[in-house]
Amino acid sequence: MKILFVCSGGMSSSIAIKALEKEANKQDVKVEVKAVGSSALEQELESNVDVVMVAPQIKHRFKNLKAIADQHNVPIDLIEPTAYSPMGGKKLLSQALSLSEE
Repeated sequence: MKILFVCSGGMSSSIAIKALEKEANKQDVKVEVKAVGSSALEQELESNVDVVMVAPQIKHRFKNLKAIADQHNVPIDLIEPTAYSPMGGKKLLSQALSLSEE
């Protein structure tokens, strides 16, 4: 599953991504995760992304990001603040899997 994290600059998500990847390995789920800044969303959606997850610190941009993802028929959701941490891998993986089923 290809997961795209969208954050302010594409770098603040590294801790959450590592937690997600670690949990995916534990559960034997194959994931490919990439983080980008919000301005790169539309371009990244051209590369067959399965789900988009938006960092809590840019929730004010979610409506605009959702409109872009909807145009590409890619499910998108806002990451819960409690999941956006080194301990949030299980929540992040669960959220990504749920999104991919939509």
